[in-house]
Amino acid sequence: MQVIWTEKATNDYLSNIEYLLRKWSQESASNFIDEVDSILELLIVNPDAFPKTDYLEIRKVVIRKQISLFYKIVDDNIYILRLWNTYQNPESISF
Repeated sequence: MQVIWTEKATNDYLSNIEYLLRKWSQESASNFIDEVDSILELLIVNPDAFPKTDYLEIRKVVIRKQISLFYKIVDDNIYILRLWNTYQNPESISF
């Protein structure tokens, strides 16, 4: 399996890191990066590990209470679609 990041997911990821660096600490940002890396490693081994959402064939991983990762499996690829802040309106999410 290959992990492919969409532009939106990449922007979400970088925004979250910038926020953690600005509002919290280098350690918080590093922990977040490590958490995402661990989830990606798990997805490569077991892409079906996390439940499907109400969105067609899209799965969700709760990284932290505030952040969920959405992904989709297509053939031998895992597409990282969004790293969504759960405090945002869920109806406004777009993939």
